[in-house]
Amino acid sequence: MRYPQGGGLTPERQAFRERIRLEAAERLAAGASNAEDLRVSVRSVQRWRRAWHDAGTEGLWSAGPVSRPKLSEALLPCLSRSSPKGPVAHDWPDQTWTLARIKTLIGRRFHKSMTLSAIAQMLHRRGFSHQVPGRRAVERDGETVAGWVKETWPQVEGPWRRSTPGCASTTKPASR
Repeated sequence: MRYPQGGGLTPERQAFRERIRLEAAERLAAGASNAEDLRVSVRSVQRWRRAWHDAGTEGLWSAGPVSRPKLSEALLPCLSRSSPKGPVAHDWPDQTWTLARIKTLIGRRFHKSMTLSAIAQMLHRRGFSHQVPGRRAVERDGETVAGWVKETWPQVEGPWRRSTPGCASTTKPASR
């Protein structure tokens, strides 16, 4: 069984999944017709049964990720050492790390290209998550924000198109 890019799983979670597959093999060997107790999909059981029938218990062992990660475990500490300096040290105007900035940093440092989703998954596997401010800024003025939402935002957003029930468009088709 393979999981793309390591399945985005920690080694503990990968080991847990492998235990589930091997437990399913024991049940299949005992003549069980399904694996409802394992809390897996019917499709998974069918796939596991086929692999078990073809190769035995060894067919259910994890074969590792489909492809090697673009950044090896040896390169990740180099990336981590660059991060504490902050984005300003890398010529960005503020102290916010974004996926696009991390992608650029990876390209500059290691001459490798990764997608934003691959970077997000890599960071998530390493224990990072997106951050949201814990509290509002001291400088925030609630009345000014409320006025902006009431007056300026409707102009920026534009008018809502209203249609009558059952109509896909509010305009009449052009006649010839």
